[in-house]
Amino acid sequence: MSLSTVYLGLGSNTERERHLCAGLDALAGILSDMRCSAVFESQAVGIKSGPFFNLVVSGQTDMPLLELDRRLKFIEADNGRYAPDRKGLPLDIDVLMFDDLNGTFDGLVLPRAEILKNAFVLWPLSLLAPDLVHPGQGKVMAQLWREADIQQVLAPVPFEWRGLQLTPGGA
Repeated sequence: MSLSTVYLGLGSNTERERHLCAGLDALAGILSDMRCSAVFESQAVGIKSGPFFNLVVSGQTDMPLLELDRRLKFIEADNGRYAPDRKGLPLDIDVLMFDDLNGTFDGLVLPRAEILKNAFVLWPLSLLAPDLVHPGQGKVMAQLWREADIQQVLAPVPFEWRGLQLTPGGA
């Protein structure tokens, strides 16, 4: 069975460390060769809420895109994402890219538009995979980040998962 390379964006604005670590633990069970970007704090975009912690994860999967997306929804649900009494956004996991797919797949648009719109997606993605080519833009992530004019403030945060320091610049 062939493996696909996937890039996922993770975010949380409630019990941020606990939910991101739970999400990473769950992803480690379904992805191989998993790599994590540094974790950044950002203000909410598009919703009124407290600040988010965000990071990008890459890995290999043998699941088809739509099965992976369905599994991600279960991981979100396990962390209270769809609970009727939830406060904030406990865990959000989005497929940013799946191999070099470019288009709409059962309602899932790839590469995800947020890559080019949100610093909390593009900056960690450019750090994790600077030479990754954006299928729609034909440019590598490092170049897209250098050229981006996104007015969002990000702050690196100390973060540890399974003994790995996910802090930008080792700070």
